[in-house]
Amino acid sequence: MTVFSCSACQQRISPDLREVPMPPPVTEEAPGHRFLPPLMPRGSYAVSPHTGVFVLNPGDISRVARHPDRGRLNGCCGLDGLDGPNLVCDACGAEVATQQSDCWSQQLIALIPHAVTTTVSPSA
Repeated sequence: MTVFSCSACQQRISPDLREVPMPPPVTEEAPGHRFLPPLMPRGSYAVSPHTGVFVLNPGDISRVARHPDRGRLNGCCGLDGLDGPNLVCDACGAEVATQQSDCWSQQLIALIPHAVTTTVSPSA
């Protein structure tokens, strides 16, 4: 199991998560739903083979706040994640992640590798 923390202040920003392979993206919403589903199942994370970022389910991040620069918070129904990191550590203000939660994008949190530390504990 792995826990992610802010590199700047060491505040924990995730629960214990298990690493899984990166799933394929979902490109169509389920019937009756307006948004694409989260890319990652709850309780898991993956390392993007393309960018090296840690990808989490949006429900698996805590103790973060939206970026104070409103220019980073663009999107029509949520955050599009196209304008740089849009989540900061709520303890110290360090940029830690980008959230994609707009209606046209797969729901995910992409942690910035150099902005977080990982603590690995044995599996239960």
